[in-house]
Amino acid sequence: MVVTTAGSAPTPGTILHLRAQGFRVVATDVDPAAPGLYLADRGYLVPPGDSEAFLPRMRALCAEEEVVAVIPLVDEELLHVGGLAEDGVEVLLPLPGFVATCLDKYRLMCELDAAGIGVPRTWLASEWSVEAVEAADRGLVVKPRSGRGSRGVSVIDSVSDLARTVAESGYAADELIVQERITGPEYTVSVVAWRDGEVQAVVPKEVVLKQGVTKYAITRRHEAVIETCRAIQSALRADGPFNVQLCLDEAGVPRVFEINPRFSSTAALTAAAGVDEVTGLLRQALSSGPRLTDRWREGVAMVRRWTDEFIDEERFTSHGITPAPVGLTLPHTPHAPVAGR
Repeated sequence: MVVTTAGSAPTPGTILHLRAQGFRVVATDVDPAAPGLYLADRGYLVPPGDSEAFLPRMRALCAEEEVVAVIPLVDEELLHVGGLAEDGVEVLLPLPGFVATCLDKYRLMCELDAAGIGVPRTWLASEWSVEAVEAADRGLVVKPRSGRGSRGVSVIDSVSDLARTVAESGYAADELIVQERITGPEYTVSVVAWRDGEVQAVVPKEVVLKQGVTKYAITRRHEAVIETCRAIQSALRADGPFNVQLCLDEAGVPRVFEINPRFSSTAALTAAAGVDEVTGLLRQALSSGPRLTDRWREGVAMVRRWTDEFIDEERFTSHGITPAPVGLTLPHTPHAPVAGR
């Protein structure tokens, strides 16, 4: 099986976990310094996920390695990697229509609002209205209509700052959305579903610290959050794993501001709490494995950190790639003379 995005902070842990479960794991990334490449059974460099060369390279790789399943973990790949399903490869993603909706944040907000699911009031930066002026009392969030990891996100305190923020963003106004800022507790939620459409588990995690990805979080059993996430599956039919990001407003009502149509970067916390969504859905995709149960522990805290792994040099070099820049030779430094000799 293939796990992509080997350079993302959570991915090496996912690779090691899957190998410990008995799976042969092939890892991919665009960067030869991605650590997961060297911790997998085999590592490969691939073109960027949004390039025309990506899918042909992945098809060739899957054929060469006799891959039966792919777990994509970065947004740029999601619209293209689904094409591998045509070759009989199981791609652990929601249905293509759900993926496309989630990757367009404006379209997603419109569809959720139409389904009666709470969202922040949202406008295109090219079409903001008087309502945006009223919402600006609590601040506004300006962000790209597509994108990930808090890239290009700005928080502004007044509409007067909007024109400057848009002008300095590097995006066209219709490529940006403006949302009212919801300042209550933030949750990142794993929703576990597969092709039968039934929700197998919902695991909310309150975000303690987020820096691009969630750094610290704690599992919380919040019924309103759980019901909101079940409503999303009912209304939009992901029929695959997805991650809901939301905040509670001043009345405690969940307001969804983003959905990642893939496994969450906090899937390891979901597993630690008792729902191993990655391994569980992989087994279901490959062999109709048992459904996961919605039994998990509240109050499990995740502390994301650096860690070191140690492997034999033979295995380290067996992939035929190196994390060092091409052509780099480390200079030999002779021992310094010892004083008095």
